[in-house]
Amino acid sequence: MSGSAGATRGEEGGSESYRGQEPRAQESKMGELPLDINIQEPRWDQSTFLGRAQHFFTVTDPRNLLLSGAQLEASRNIVQNYRAGVVTPGLTEDQLWRAKYVYDSAFHPDTGEKVVLIGRMSAQVPMNMTITGCMLTFYRKTPTVVFWQWVNQSFNAVVNYSNRSGDAPITVGQLGTAYVSATTGAVATALGLKFLTKHLPPLVGRFVPFAAVAAANCINIPLMRQRELQVGIPVTDEAGQRLGHSVTAAKQGIFQVVISRICMAIPAMAIPPVIMNALEKKDFLKRRAWLGAPLQVGLVGFCLVFATPLCCALFPQRSSIHVSRLEPELRAQIHQQNPGMEVVYYNKGL
Repeated sequence: MSGSAGATRGEEGGSESYRGQEPRAQESKMGELPLDINIQEPRWDQSTFLGRAQHFFTVTDPRNLLLSGAQLEASRNIVQNYRAGVVTPGLTEDQLWRAKYVYDSAFHPDTGEKVVLIGRMSAQVPMNMTITGCMLTFYRKTPTVVFWQWVNQSFNAVVNYSNRSGDAPITVGQLGTAYVSATTGAVATALGLKFLTKHLPPLVGRFVPFAAVAAANCINIPLMRQRELQVGIPVTDEAGQRLGHSVTAAKQGIFQVVISRICMAIPAMAIPPVIMNALEKKDFLKRRAWLGAPLQVGLVGFCLVFATPLCCALFPQRSSIHVSRLEPELRAQIHQQNPGMEVVYYNKGL
């Protein structure tokens, strides 16, 4: 399971560390918005879990999917103009922040490309509630297990590519290898566990999809981001100036993303099966079997509304790593240029 590329990530640039942005009431004498609002970073303090949670509740808002192309372009113009020192007439601070989050919700922070609709972080809840709900509902027969695991990994492949860190290109061959490997791993895990649990209580079988998703995340994410493991991801100083590329930082970032994705899946794939196992024994649902799938999808959606932003907030988007942990060559280069620097920063992706 797995933003918008832009919305899902804090950007690497910025002359301030993550201290959050307090609303400003004062404006210039001409009535224009001041130019010292740091929209390179999220509005809320990213050094705290609560601040990160507020940030991700905003960027995973499914309503962002309803915005038109014209609205996205208008928000991009507002943000880019403001960064260039040009304030849109009549713009308020709340409107600026709204434009920033709309812009981030649709455009990759490193490449500037518009992210495909289902790859955006705002698509996480509606897409995952449908796919996960169906995986949990149709887990008994082999053809449906294979089909929904394939659908899930196809969706994950799009999301993982859309939310990669850095701007290093990835070839079609690499994408294909990652996609096939992750899908094969997920299907093999699901079918293997389905066979092993067929003589166990029915409730145990309901957790097979979660085990398959967890295993697939461990395969899919590193493979879809293998380019980062080969050439590294950009590391910067506190002001956002690039210092080089680090494979060590890429490994740390990908590990954090895998943990977040697995934790994100736990509530949606652990709570509904227990509830449904109890409800399906009741006469009401026995007489209305058709209610099973929509009810399961609804339960998954309710869990994901909270699990998605909260699990994205487990680790700072703009993560840090001590210089002493970097590759020897990069460490020497940084110490030569900045002898007193102890910590560098990178965008971990989502």
